[in-house]
Amino acid sequence: MAYVSPNFATKKALKDAVKAGKAVRVFQPNRMMGSDDDFNGQNRVCVEGPHYPQPHKWYGSVTVSTDGVVTKVT
Repeated sequence: MAYVSPNFATKKALKDAVKAGKAVRVFQPNRMMGSDDDFNGQNRVCVEGPHYPQPHKWYGSVTVSTDGVVTKVT
Protein backbone atom coordinates (compact mmCIF):
# COMPACT_ATOMS: atom_id res chain seq x y z
CA MET A 1 0.00 0.00 0.00
CA ALA A 2 1.01 3.57 -0.56
CA TYR A 3 0.56 6.82 1.34
CA VAL A 4 -0.47 10.30 0.26
CA SER A 5 1.35 13.51 0.93
CA PRO A 6 0.49 15.55 2.90
CA ASN A 7 -0.46 13.18 5.71
CA PHE A 8 -4.24 13.22 6.33
CA ALA A 9 -5.79 12.03 9.60
CA THR A 10 -9.05 11.04 7.86
CA LYS A 11 -10.19 9.98 4.42
CA LYS A 12 -12.71 12.84 4.48
CA ALA A 13 -9.86 15.33 4.88
CA LEU A 14 -8.14 13.75 1.86
CA LYS A 15 -11.33 13.95 -0.21
CA ASP A 16 -11.88 17.58 0.78
CA ALA A 17 -8.31 18.53 -0.17
CA VAL A 18 -8.59 16.85 -3.60
CA LYS A 19 -11.99 18.47 -4.19
CA ALA A 20 -10.49 21.88 -3.30
CA GLY A 21 -7.79 21.36 -5.93
CA LYS A 22 -4.84 20.99 -3.56
CA ALA A 23 -1.77 19.13 -4.85
CA VAL A 24 -1.91 15.71 -3.17
CA ARG A 25 0.68 13.13 -4.28
CA VAL A 26 1.13 9.40 -3.75
CA PHE A 27 4.35 7.83 -2.48
CA GLN A 28 5.55 4.42 -1.38
CA PRO A 29 7.99 4.44 1.56
CA ASN A 30 10.96 2.08 1.45
CA ARG A 31 10.48 1.07 -2.18
CA MET A 32 12.93 -1.60 -3.25
CA MET A 33 12.66 -0.87 -6.96
CA GLY A 34 11.27 1.92 -9.09
CA SER A 35 10.32 5.39 -8.01
CA ASP A 36 7.22 7.27 -6.97
CA ASP A 37 6.96 8.40 -10.61
CA ASP A 38 5.65 4.87 -11.29
CA PHE A 39 2.31 6.01 -9.85
CA ASN A 40 1.86 8.80 -12.44
CA GLY A 41 -1.08 8.21 -14.76
CA GLN A 42 -2.25 5.04 -13.07
CA ASN A 43 -5.94 4.37 -13.01
CA ARG A 44 -6.10 3.24 -9.39
CA VAL A 45 -3.66 3.19 -6.47
CA CYS A 46 -4.57 1.80 -3.04
CA VAL A 47 -3.63 4.15 -0.20
CA GLU A 48 -3.84 4.14 3.60
CA GLY A 49 -3.40 6.64 6.38
CA PRO A 50 -2.35 8.22 8.52
CA HIS A 51 1.34 7.46 7.99
CA TYR A 52 3.29 4.92 10.05
CA PRO A 53 4.00 4.85 13.01
CA GLN A 54 0.43 6.00 13.69
CA PRO A 55 -2.14 3.20 13.36
CA HIS A 56 -3.85 3.21 9.97
CA LYS A 57 -7.46 4.33 10.36
CA TRP A 58 -8.56 4.74 6.75
CA TYR A 59 -8.03 3.05 3.37
CA GLY A 60 -9.02 4.06 -0.12
CA SER A 61 -8.29 4.11 -3.82
CA VAL A 62 -7.09 7.16 -5.70
CA THR A 63 -6.75 8.08 -9.35
CA VAL A 64 -3.45 9.76 -10.22
CA SER A 65 -2.95 12.06 -13.22
CA THR A 66 0.10 11.93 -15.48
CA ASP A 67 1.74 14.72 -13.48
CA GLY A 68 1.44 12.68 -10.26
CA VAL A 69 -1.42 14.59 -8.59
CA VAL A 70 -4.40 12.76 -7.10
CA THR A 71 -7.56 13.64 -9.03
CA LYS A 72 -10.15 11.34 -7.44
CA VAL A 73 -10.64 9.47 -4.15
CA THR A 74 -12.93 6.45 -3.66
